[in-house]
Amino acid sequence: MAESPLDRLTRHLEQIVRERNPFFSSGGHFYVREYLRQEFQQYGEVTSHFFEFKGKQFENLILDLPASGELAEKPPILIGAHYDTVPGSPGADDNGSALAVLLELGRYFSRESANYPIRLVAFDLEEYGLSGSSAYARELKQRKQDLRLMLSLEMLGYCDKTPDSQKYPAFLKYFYPSTGDFIALIGTPRTWGDLRHLHRKMLENNGKCEFLPVPLQGYLVPDARRSDHSPFWSRGYRAIMVTDTANMRNPHYHSVRDTIDTLDLDFLAGVCQGLCSGIRSLP
Repeated sequence: MAESPLDRLTRHLEQIVRERNPFFSSGGHFYVREYLRQEFQQYGEVTSHFFEFKGKQFENLILDLPASGELAEKPPILIGAHYDTVPGSPGADDNGSALAVLLELGRYFSRESANYPIRLVAFDLEEYGLSGSSAYARELKQRKQDLRLMLSLEMLGYCDKTPDSQKYPAFLKYFYPSTGDFIALIGTPRTWGDLRHLHRKMLENNGKCEFLPVPLQGYLVPDARRSDHSPFWSRGYRAIMVTDTANMRNPHYHSVRDTIDTLDLDFLAGVCQGLCSGIRSLP
């Protein structure tokens, strides 16, 4: 019997969720990087973007899924997720949940065409000052390469249906739900149309979704800059973070307790389905 999307997401999580800090759990870090490379290679040629951090070389993995015909000349949609963890954490939600979705997006877009080329990037060293995404965004800007949109997948699998389970920075609690059972889209005013489009597609796929456009590249809400979209905002690219809001909801954030059994896999599968639909149909 063929695997379902939920089966595949679960299988990926079983391989990814382990301590994988590049300095304190180098074996797990190597294993997961090579697992991602192996899975990406089923869908196309995987290229490496190398960068240095504290005198050592690290690697972002890139899979380009080009469009055909006239669409091939369009700027790509870049979808990224980081594969490192903080020391001591197996990182099921942070960021195994997003990596599992990234791999499923690779499978989906290798079979289904979008309106733009798709570029998937597994970033390293997000937990160390967004170093991998910063190096890559800087290189894209130096090469004057345009992007249709950058999407940062940052913790996608934790859902809590308990009232008052959702926390917010300061004033936002007056405008958004108090129950942590939705996925959040965080963009800037430049991404207003894309936020609305992705929000609508998430809702159509039976997923609860909220979106927030933050002005001034997110500096008014510092928590909005805590992922790999931030270097792209800083360099003038349109970018959106897709997140379950991390420590604003998940009590296991950055701890040894961030394990698969704390995730809501049906919620994660719904997020993945919504992203497939929303990204494919971006105008």
